[in-house]
Amino acid sequence: MLTAADLDSLSKIKRRSPYEQEPPMTVYWRRDVEAKAVEVWGSKENLLRERLKREVERKQYQQNLFTVKRRLRDYRREIGSRTKIMMDNQTESEKSAQVVATAIAINAANLLFKAGGWFYSGSHSMFAEVIHSLADLINQLILAFGIYKSSQSPDTDHPYGYMNMRYVSSLISGVGIFCVGCGLSIYHGIEGILHPQPIADLFWVYCILMGSLVSEGATLMVAINELKRAARVNNVSFKEYVISGKDPCVNVVLCEDAAAVTGVIVAGTCMGLSSYTGSPIFDAAGSLVIGGLLGAVASFIIYTNANALVGVSISTDRLEKINTALEADVMIRAIYDVKGIDIGNARVRYKAELDFDGRELTRSYLDKQDLAKLLTTVRGFQKVDDLETFLLAHGENIVDLMGGEIDRIEMNLRTQFPEIRHVDLEIL
Repeated sequence: MLTAADLDSLSKIKRRSPYEQEPPMTVYWRRDVEAKAVEVWGSKENLLRERLKREVERKQYQQNLFTVKRRLRDYRREIGSRTKIMMDNQTESEKSAQVVATAIAINAANLLFKAGGWFYSGSHSMFAEVIHSLADLINQLILAFGIYKSSQSPDTDHPYGYMNMRYVSSLISGVGIFCVGCGLSIYHGIEGILHPQPIADLFWVYCILMGSLVSEGATLMVAINELKRAARVNNVSFKEYVISGKDPCVNVVLCEDAAAVTGVIVAGTCMGLSSYTGSPIFDAAGSLVIGGLLGAVASFIIYTNANALVGVSISTDRLEKINTALEADVMIRAIYDVKGIDIGNARVRYKAELDFDGRELTRSYLDKQDLAKLLTTVRGFQKVDDLETFLLAHGENIVDLMGGEIDRIEMNLRTQFPEIRHVDLEIL
């Protein structure tokens, strides 16, 4: 509580420093220093008041420093994680967008040709195919918007980003297929059975269906190849990847085009039977079959995307591998209440409660300290306040070290398991 100028008038002696290569120490008599402090501050009460004030300021400064360090750490982690996520998302979005763009172009051409064929023939099966292509085109435009929206960077309102917009757009597509495609096709089929109309010449209609079969098949192959590539990257089978719905936009294209190819075959077969027998019932029945097919596809799309939006747990094997890697760390005694949730697009949010090993943490801290110097400091304590100050300083350092160890553990998890995007570790 005194300045160097205040000490000039006090008696002092020189003592040899306990550290090698250090100059001698200047030592004052304690009673002289205490008397000088009372003289400078007026009274012991004023002195105590000033000490308390400075202690509060020191703690506030330390708290502010800790807050700044923590925010800088969070900022570095967020920027690094965000950069990697943005690069991954951009690559995946580009590949999905290529598939969807191809499907949009082909379905737009098919819609025009099928509409011409329906106007020419009046076929119920052909009408179902027109509705089918129209639903596909609208849905794929919705998917394109979802891909565009999902590529936006996280902001304050959506800190986890917009990646789930793919699932939202795919869900809307599924509902659209079910309501428009399935509903209208079944309605038109029932109408054809109740009020049959004679079948016109279907030669050009067959040509249009043949062209649609080739074009839809080409789009289907593009979607299959993209999903096979993504399945290899994720080390799962093609079937598992499709059922899990990890790439919802390409999944919708796959389902729609598979249904389109099947629908073209059904429509061609039913119209052929109507032409051969002269009965329009087969043609109307084809519309019913196509409607049922669209309903099944829509149900699958709705189910997989709703599951993804709600959030499902990752596989038990994958969760156990992550747990094993976490428990292998020397700082962790045990883990409890573990949860691994797929938050969409093969991104995982991992949460666990940790029983941290305090002895290992303290040993790690002491390994970085000069124990001989600490011992000398402790031996020089005369009052409880000295011990309290010592423990507070080192206790705060140990807590900072714990924060650094948690950062290290989280970084190791993300390195070993790249699908983990968010890690929530709670200390018991």
